[in-house]
This record gives sequence, structure tokens and C-alpha cells, in this order.
Amino acid sequence: MVNSRFSVTIHILSLIATTSDKSQLTSDIIAGSVNTNPVVVRRMIGVLKKAGLLTSQTGIAGYDLLVEPKDLTLLAIYHAIDGPEQLFAIHDEPNPACTVGRKIQRTLEGVYTTVWHAMEEQLQAQTLQDVLDQLR
Repeated sequence: MVNSRFSVTIHILSLIATTSDKSQLTSDIIAGSVNTNPVVVRRMIGVLKKAGLLTSQTGIAGYDLLVEPKDLTLLAIYHAIDGPEQLFAIHDEPNPACTVGRKIQRTLEGVYTTVWHAMEEQLQAQTLQDVLDQLR
């Protein structure tokens, strides 16, 4: 199911990309911008580092992008944080004696698959740079 991790991740990456003095970017500062707990930020940064999108130096504040914003698709970011594999959940065990209940799961799977593919295409077509351009 959709959650806010993706939005928080884009927020973090946007802040890093637009901050010239990287030494100012502590997890506390980033958390203040996102309006969340620094532990959440550190967790997300760890995921982004593991995915090869960010780097930092031990004992020195700040983070650097390893991918240029123009080359970093929103789909790559989504995959980096292990975004959910589905947007919608289909309810379990509809009544098989009902004409709708009997077919609703299979029908919705087809609809949701189409929506999922359209979402992936849109995320692939947009980059972090596109987000930064809209922020300006």
C-alpha cells in the first residue's frame, strides 16, 4: 500500500541536491525540514546509501548525491526504498456465491496491473531534476 516513505525520500534528496553547504545537512536539520524524527531520516539515508544514491563521510556532517538529479528517475528512487509492489490491496475472500464476489478479485487484478504499469511509466519519465525545477 502507498505510504509516505517515497515522498519523504524525494524531500530528503531534494534538500541534499539544493543545499550548497553540505556540512549543514545533519539528520536533525533534514528532519526539521521534513518535520519528522531524525531517526526516520537516518534510516532512509541508510537505505539510500545502500542503494548507491548517497554518500557521506564518517564523523563529518553532510551527504552527497552519487547520481546527478537529471539522471535519477523517480522510479529508481521508488525502487531504492523498496516501494510497495502494489498500490491497492484486494480484499480477501469475497463471497463466491455472489456473481460479483466470484469475479471481483480477478477483475481488479487486471485493472490494478494496468494502473501499476502506468505509474511506473510516469515515474520513469520524471527525474529528481524535474522535481527540483518545480521547487524553484
